Amino acid sequence: MARDLTAVITCEGDGYVAWCPALDIASQGDTVEAARANLGEALTLFFETAPETEISERLKPDVFVTQVEIADG
Repeated sequence: MARDLTAVITCEGDGYVAWCPALDIASQGDTVEAARANLGEALTLFFETAPETEISERLKPDVFVTQVEIADG
């Protein structure tokens, strides 16, 4: 089964961290592409090994990524 999940990738130090907020699973890599691929592997392993009850408890079906505008100081 294919799933579309949101990934948030941020630069941290000399590398990148990729995080899936729907499951609170993260991974890292030296490049954006590597961090994304490593997160994909981590998510695949999770779905292959986690009991269905854990998947349903952790999976947040609606994740929204947006911007918030605030006034500076």
